[in-house]
Amino acid sequence: MRPGVVAALALASSVLLLLGAAPPGEGPPPLPARMADTGGGTQLITARAPGTASTSGTVTWWDLRDGRWTRAGSAPARFGANGLTEGSSRKQGTRTTPTGLYDLPYAFGIRAAPPGTAYPYRRVREDSWWCQDNASRSYNRWTEPRVADCRAAHAEHLITYGTQYAHALVIGFNYERPVRGRGAGIFLHVNGHGATEGCVSVPPDAMRRILSWADPAARPHIAIGTEGGGTAITRY
Repeated sequence: MRPGVVAALALASSVLLLLGAAPPGEGPPPLPARMADTGGGTQLITARAPGTASTSGTVTWWDLRDGRWTRAGSAPARFGANGLTEGSSRKQGTRTTPTGLYDLPYAFGIRAAPPGTAYPYRRVREDSWWCQDNASRSYNRWTEPRVADCRAAHAEHLITYGTQYAHALVIGFNYERPVRGRGAGIFLHVNGHGATEGCVSVPPDAMRRILSWADPAARPHIAIGTEGGGTAITRY
């Protein structure tokens, strides 16, 4: 092979590595390298389902090292009982998981934080609630105790979900500037008995591993989507 061709191939491989892609002959680039946005940090969680009607799929967590995304871990995932839907048009009470790219404001749990947890971690207490009342000033917020304008019938008493909220991460869906009626209380949490009400869930050991791995200095985000179509995870 001519020296010029060899040099060109070497340069192309270097560019691919900088972009997080694999050189020719090494298979497709890792999923984060094919996404439109990963949040700008060096950690990412992807939650991918086969299609919008799916209630199960895969959660994978990734690290960006030396310009290349590498898989840190993976686990089976569960989604909403009615599948997934575009986050920007989701409606509350539909039991759908919102697709999109979101930050992860903080972690919480009924149990103590797993060893090695660096993420801000809030322990659930007897008077810990998550308000989902559209008429409340505390809509889509933790409230302790439950505030007067948040009706108990429209809030989650966190401590009553001993299995699911043993450990969890808040997903920043509709969180920074909440839109009433879009949905509240979307978390990455431990599996319950089946599909979720709209959250993403994983087995207990996977949730502990994610919390021990997540580094707030790495600005992790979560991307939720499907393998193809209008809600394809690569769009986000």
